[in-house]
Order: sequence, then C-alpha cells, then structure tokens
Amino acid sequence: MFRSMKNRRKKPILGIAISFVLVAGVAGTLYEQNKEPKTIVIKKNAKVKNDMVLSFPDYYKTTKEDESGLLEVLNVDSNLVLVNKDRKLPDGYEPGDLIYPSIPLNGAIKEKTRMRSEAGHALEKLFAGASADGYTLTAISGYRSYDRQVSLYNNYLSVHGEEWTKAYSAYPGTSEHQTGLTMDVSSPAFGNKLEVGFAKTPEGTWLAEHAHEYGFIIRYPEDKVEITKYHYEPWHLRYVGKEYATYLYMNHLALEEAMPAKK
Repeated sequence: MFRSMKNRRKKPILGIAISFVLVAGVAGTLYEQNKEPKTIVIKKNAKVKNDMVLSFPDYYKTTKEDESGLLEVLNVDSNLVLVNKDRKLPDGYEPGDLIYPSIPLNGAIKEKTRMRSEAGHALEKLFAGASADGYTLTAISGYRSYDRQVSLYNNYLSVHGEEWTKAYSAYPGTSEHQTGLTMDVSSPAFGNKLEVGFAKTPEGTWLAEHAHEYGFIIRYPEDKVEITKYHYEPWHLRYVGKEYATYLYMNHLALEEAMPAKK
C-alpha cells in the first residue's frame, strides 16, 4: 500500500519534469532562430563568392547617343561611371575636385598624380598599406585632360601603329584617365615601368590581392580582354569604392559585366 502510493506520487513529478524539458527545448530553438546571425569573416585571398548584392548603374540609362555614334555618359560624377571604347565623356569634361594625393613620388612627376578627391585619398591609404607590408609603389599617371590624351594617342600611332594603339590606348574622350578615378601604378623595384611583367613582381602581386580593400580594381584583367577590349594592364587601377571593388574582386567581374544592359 505504501509502495503503491509512492509510485503514484512519482508519476506527476516525472510528467512535470518532462514538460519542463520540452518547453526549455522549444524556447532554445526559438532563440536560435531569432537571434542575430553570426558574422562571417572572409579571410584575405579566400576563393569564395561574395554574397552581397549591389546595385550598379544601368548601362544604357546612364548614356545618350552622341553624334559621333558613341554613347555619351551622363553620370560623370559617379564613382561607377563607365567609360570604354563605346562610351565617351562629355566634350570638355574635367573633374572639379582634382587633388594631388599625399604620397611619396619615388621618381614620379607630381603633375601626373592628380586624382579626384575621394579616389586620391583612397590611393594614399593604399600606398600606406603597401608600405606597411614592405612594398613601395609609384603613382605614374593619374588624371589626363582631353588634350593630353590627344597628344598621347597621336604619338602612340606614330610610334607603335594603329593595332597596338587601339589595344593599349583610349581614343580621346573615352579614356578612364580623364575621369580622375584612375592611376597607373608601378614600383621603383620594377624601374617604374608600365609593363605586363609588373604583375609577377612582389608589388604587382600585392596590388592584385589587396587593391579592392582600398576601393580599387585592376580595370583590365588578363582574362577579360574580349569584354573590356583592352589588353591586360596589371598597373591600371580604377577607383569604384570599397564595397563595389570588393564585390567585383570576389566575383571576378569586369566593370562592364556588373552593369545591367537592357534597352
């Protein structure tokens, strides 16, 4: 009789304990579902796709047709302005916020180092980052006026011929250098030359792996020639901003590939 009563008392207690465990389990599950997601840290050089989705300017909505047959860009003040063999800057365009970045010249000509303000300050940080890692870079050529591009283009035609010039130099009005968002970079260790061999130098390797961290992309990659219509230029940096540069780098895209192109 006593033993039977004891067993009866255990059953309610056992039921309460089980209920408590079930409630605690459900509460824990709900907490896991509703708490903030963990931050995923992508290590440098990690070969993964970037999950962020960014909005790039529409290829056609940012242009109007020019009498020359080219598309004239309308978003000239944007860091994402796209200038290429089919898209030109407005006649007489010159950025209104050009500066001289505060960087060591290392044999460069100061007059050739001008960039738009935001891009220039980003270049300062890039050069400082390279220096901190033990690499010395040189800013060879930044902003170029339309008239300067005319002079260069004609000189290249006379020295290298039409085929080489079209592959490596922009027709006046279609040069990224005129946007003030571009800098050709080399290093004293490479003789400050702008040659494909720069890509295999320690400085060129560092630049390819870290430029996006400062808002820059290698504008004309080796495997994107059919898209950019320019040969590989490992020295040609283009500023687009840190978020966009990281997106393009992680997804291995040329600027043209990221822009929607629906008429």
